[in-house]
Amino acid sequence: MKILILGGYGVFGGRLVRLLADLPMLELLIGGRNLVAAQAFCASYVGQSTLRPLQVDRQQLATALQAERPDLVVDASGPFQDYGEHRYAAIEACIAAGIDYLDFADAADFVFGVSQYDAQARAAGIYVLSGVSSFPVLTAAVLREMASHMDIVSVEGGIAPSPYAGIGLNVMRAVVGYAGSPVKLRRNGRDGHGIGLAESRRFTVAVPGRLPLRNLHFSLVDVPDLQVLPPEHPTMTDIWMGAGPVPEILHRVLNLLAKARLHLKLPSLEPCSRLFYTVLNLMKFGEHRGGMIVRAVGTRDGARIEQSWHLLAEADDGPYIPSMAIEAVIRKQLAGDRPTPGARAATHALELSDYDRLFEGRTIHTGFRRDMPGASLYQRVLGSAYAQLPASVQALHAPSAAKRWSGTASVERGRGLLSRLLGKVFGFPAAGESLPVSVEFTPEAGGERWTRTFAGRRFSSLQTQGQGRNEALLVERFGVISVALALLVDNGRLQLVPRRWSLLGMPLPQWLLPGENSFESDEDGCFVFDVEIGAPVVGRIVHYRGTLRPG
Repeated sequence: MKILILGGYGVFGGRLVRLLADLPMLELLIGGRNLVAAQAFCASYVGQSTLRPLQVDRQQLATALQAERPDLVVDASGPFQDYGEHRYAAIEACIAAGIDYLDFADAADFVFGVSQYDAQARAAGIYVLSGVSSFPVLTAAVLREMASHMDIVSVEGGIAPSPYAGIGLNVMRAVVGYAGSPVKLRRNGRDGHGIGLAESRRFTVAVPGRLPLRNLHFSLVDVPDLQVLPPEHPTMTDIWMGAGPVPEILHRVLNLLAKARLHLKLPSLEPCSRLFYTVLNLMKFGEHRGGMIVRAVGTRDGARIEQSWHLLAEADDGPYIPSMAIEAVIRKQLAGDRPTPGARAATHALELSDYDRLFEGRTIHTGFRRDMPGASLYQRVLGSAYAQLPASVQALHAPSAAKRWSGTASVERGRGLLSRLLGKVFGFPAAGESLPVSVEFTPEAGGERWTRTFAGRRFSSLQTQGQGRNEALLVERFGVISVALALLVDNGRLQLVPRRWSLLGMPLPQWLLPGENSFESDEDGCFVFDVEIGAPVVGRIVHYRGTLRPG
């Protein structure tokens, strides 16, 4: 199979080539206007596919198609928002030559308009699929799964790339180009518009049982989903999609510029693209993790239902996700499953099961969160991951009225002055071995009051479900201090990882956040707890561990 990849040496095209590197039956033509860049990319390539550089301009594609006769053309160049008057020149050339076509288009108008070539593509016996990327292919697959449980009314979500993912200049040109401009979308049941990068929302990407991303700032982006998904769900009245790049300070600058352009009637910010491209690719710090979220509200039998789907990608796997949709289409075609002829948005190109296979062997995790009426505090925070816990851990956190569990424990305390002082402030127990311990669980303020008694000495905390920036976290309050904890499920253990903390609701410095090496597990049918709390400079404050049984 011979494939011409326009922009094959760019960010998305290059990643697609690497995803296909294990296929020796492929001949990949790395096309673009910059022959030197194409030659350099081919020279650095390591893989089983055959690569060849080719100088070609997408506006004069017909000559190259006649000379090379590829089986497929993939347009990975862009920016699709800036293709000008003859923006479908590549598609028209492919139809005339009878050659299949795929693209990475992220421009809503471009993808929405491809269907005008449907009859011509069918007559030529070829397929033309546009927008073959995370937006809208993955989003559409998620919403089809959600629609099996409800009639979808509103949708919101976005993508949060890792700060180390790198971003192409053409992508930056597209984003900065529509900053402060109208973006078509569905709002309040009518076709309307928002303002690119001037509207913002906050989301927490939190796959059940995994360490969530921090609560991030997302801004409206012009993606195909906004136009091509509402027609597939007749009950949908609202849709909003954003991007949450970090560092947030640079993101906020873009927000301000978008609003300034809107209110001051300024020209396009596109001339600033290279500056933002350079700065964003230099400012790489923070967690090397990315994610995606799709949240939908709908109805079923008259009742309101809310669902959300989450994706977490660790380290270098995340940046490949946008290129995986085209990878999957090519692999399916090699296996004899070719898309049906016609020209359309690629919303039905793949299902979630296809993505499950693509994610296998990678540090990419996904999961749904759904309404859980009558669920306990820990069931709500953990979602579907709660079922992975050992029986005794599930029993302790199951829904119930007030209850009491008892057992034995050992306690170690830090010896430094600050450690002893903090231990006294929190009310932690004194050191000792084989101490009798009991824990009373009492419903309070929508959460649970935990009252622990070690050898007659009591201390308590209030645990609640996090809201706002603590979304998807468990918040434990000790007097005036609150600590937001992520609940992780790993090899039968429930781990509690501190993510944020505050004093009387005011955030405290992250670098001073007390660290916890804490977990709950099962041993011979008995609930086991192991809680170790320390802090920078202070060192260990307390470490208590033991077992509990009902009663």
